[in-house]
Amino acid sequence: MLHRRPFLLASAGAALSAALPRFAIAQGSPGADPRPSITVAVQKLANSNTLEPLREASNVGTRLMASYAETLMMQDWLGDLSLRPGLATAWRRVDERTLEVSLRSGVRFHDGRVMTAEDVVFSFGTARMGREAAAGANLFGSVPTSRQGKAAPAEVAAIARRAYPGLVKVEIIDAGTIRFGFDRPTPAIEGRFAQNAGMIASQAAFDAAPSWLDWARKPVGTGPYAIEEFRPDQSLTLVAHDAYWGGRPPLKQIRFVEVPEIASRLNMLASGEAQFACDVPPDLIAEVEAKPRQHVVGGLIMNMRLSVFDKTNPVLRDARVRRAMTHSIDRQGIVEALWGGRTSIPRGEQFEFYGEMYQRDWEAPRFDLAEARRLLKEANYQGEPIPYRLLNNYYTGQVATAQIMVEGWRQAGLNVKIETRENFPQVLAKDGMRGIWDWSNSAAFNDPVASMPTSHGPQGQQWQVGAWQNEEFGQLCEALNGSVDLAVRQRTFRRMLEIAEREDPAYTVLHQTVNFTAKLKELPWRAGQSFGMDFRAQNWKA
Repeated sequence: MLHRRPFLLASAGAALSAALPRFAIAQGSPGADPRPSITVAVQKLANSNTLEPLREASNVGTRLMASYAETLMMQDWLGDLSLRPGLATAWRRVDERTLEVSLRSGVRFHDGRVMTAEDVVFSFGTARMGREAAAGANLFGSVPTSRQGKAAPAEVAAIARRAYPGLVKVEIIDAGTIRFGFDRPTPAIEGRFAQNAGMIASQAAFDAAPSWLDWARKPVGTGPYAIEEFRPDQSLTLVAHDAYWGGRPPLKQIRFVEVPEIASRLNMLASGEAQFACDVPPDLIAEVEAKPRQHVVGGLIMNMRLSVFDKTNPVLRDARVRRAMTHSIDRQGIVEALWGGRTSIPRGEQFEFYGEMYQRDWEAPRFDLAEARRLLKEANYQGEPIPYRLLNNYYTGQVATAQIMVEGWRQAGLNVKIETRENFPQVLAKDGMRGIWDWSNSAAFNDPVASMPTSHGPQGQQWQVGAWQNEEFGQLCEALNGSVDLAVRQRTFRRMLEIAEREDPAYTVLHQTVNFTAKLKELPWRAGQSFGMDFRAQNWKA
């Protein structure tokens, strides 16, 4: 039986909750800023210890970016998931390779400067996105050599290539109009500019930063809150950006505090040290809501949990062993036991908001131990150990999920050995033999190019770290990214699913992600369909 450390003794918790004063909407002395300050207890702040979206492409980073980083288009995570205007007020396709956007006027950066067309060109340029951001070409407009001297890590250019494949031109038409040009017909062209990687940043602030790391730990954008202090592995403090184009922010200050243990995060909520506690597992919801001033919000988000394979492992080189592993996972058991039926098993690595690209008749591998044993016998598997690199609940319920999976693998005859790791660099390191590890995949916009090629294709992490490659799959990624013919793209995407989930498994899906946040009831905030926490005025109806 799984046990969780109680976050407060019931009697003490009830007494403390009754004794706490209500969260004060008006705070401070007369004449002081009456807006409240809040503290959000999070499991982790940033995997890379930076805040630059081009380096911190993660679930935990996404939670923070909604407050300080903005893009030309924005996904409506609080509503119907449609694209809506952001720093661009309108856009139009000139042709299948070209998108023209109209910039919002009067937008001010956190450094007080007014956003210009030159800032937009810079944001997609080689200075910020890396010297080889366009698959080997030094593109995206003219960038003086002096600014290119701030060398970014190689991962920055890799993320840029994944986010904007084929982007070869960013051209100023006039002070309020930018034209983006691609080297191929480009599907879902508008949605690509809603990705966090496309944050519009202050060129002057970048130039003024002493080093790339100084910039990356305090990027200057246009969001409703500006970065005041970032203490890696400890806290991030944001302050209201009162010149925000979307109206005066409702909060004076937001402080995100890194608290790895869920028990400690909930203790902070109960004691009044924090007003929000993130990543609450379902089995603690009733305990949280037993306290009259607390409740839990959230639900399904556009993210799913995966386990991925390293097929360079001598045992996993045989696709039949990987296929056996996919048939040995009781996904429905995980959904029921750990999530109380609050989530579902995706139809492969895809989301319904893909619309016409969604493969409705596709299914995740069935739980079938007999089929798993048959495949292992056919592969002449002799019980060789398979390493499983596991983080300690980076994902909510990660360890409990691993326990269920390992038991299913054991019943099928698989010898899976858990190796605990502290962080993702250790998980991905080639220090010994990798086998399996946990992952998740988000869709930043409504097309499979938002997730499948960026995760498992030639520019994706799994391919780049040398864990899984498939020549046909790589060619299909190029086809999916370079065609606007719906029928061709549907066939291409289905073939990609066949390869990556059945013939030569790169990963296996577990369940759609459910994101729960505990908070004080009186705080007028809603959870969206993303890890991002939106504290704009429209989501804080005081």
